Amino acid sequence: MAKFRLVHTTFWNDPRVVEEMTAEDKYFFLYLLTNENTSQVGIYQITKRQIAFDLGYSTDSASALLQRFIEHHKLIRYNLESREIAIKNWGKYNLVRGGKPILDCVKSELKTIKDTSLIQWVGESIPNESIRKLYESYYVTYNDTPTLRQEIEEYNNTNGSHVTYHNTPTISGQYKDKQQEEEQEEDIEKDKQQEKEIGPSGVYAFYESNIGPLKPFIGEEIGCEIDEHGAELVLEALKESVTANARNKVKYAQGILRNWHKEGVTSLHDLEMKRNRGENNGNVYARSNGQSANQNGNDPFAGYSSN
Repeated sequence: MAKFRLVHTTFWNDPRVVEEMTAEDKYFFLYLLTNENTSQVGIYQITKRQIAFDLGYSTDSASALLQRFIEHHKLIRYNLESREIAIKNWGKYNLVRGGKPILDCVKSELKTIKDTSLIQWVGESIPNESIRKLYESYYVTYNDTPTLRQEIEEYNNTNGSHVTYHNTPTISGQYKDKQQEEEQEEDIEKDKQQEKEIGPSGVYAFYESNIGPLKPFIGEEIGCEIDEHGAELVLEALKESVTANARNKVKYAQGILRNWHKEGVTSLHDLEMKRNRGENNGNVYARSNGQSANQNGNDPFAGYSSN
């Protein structure tokens, strides 16, 4: 579910928007670009009933608007079976800037698309080359050769896609796994509740209060990190970047988030556990060596800190 969407101001200068759309069309198009079901790739699931409810229309009116945008404006496609909507010019208004966080976000969301023909339809209008190549890796047709399919697979593997195989657990292992799943679900629910209290707006407010003006491309990167890691962890990473007085605080925070992910930190609860372990280890180290655990000189983010 989307938490933050940037729409570039060029939307209002687009000749098709200015000359061909009614006020209702513009309102509907902005809704399609910014509603909470949107994804980073311009293809997402939504029902006609949901559209009608959000906009205060009848289902018939929502269907008529969808049909108008499909047949007259030719700006969207809608798969009735999978309930997926695709926006032709999504990349024109959203995906103008690349970067690893955005590429990772796009890659993970493309994997969830059920109607892959929509990927090619949207991808043809992506202006950013690195992002467009991710879309092109899904352009599979009935005429594909084995060589082409192999090239696509190699491309996905090179860019981090992989399949993980798991051994079949024993009955006792299944019981333990069940307990762990229940505990994890409880932790996830707690984290979701905490995230609702702070939310993405809290992250952006912290950035503007402690770091600087929230420029569109910065907001886009932070939005991707929030989609991937959650608002709570992104906020904590930004706090650490401010404490470290890093030169590029967003890059520093992204490095922290990557390290946390590698260490299995996926929630605020995990982070608190990690910090508690770190404090205990630091106290033991200080007692045995007569110095602070922070004086060992091993700062993986030293390159981002101010002198």
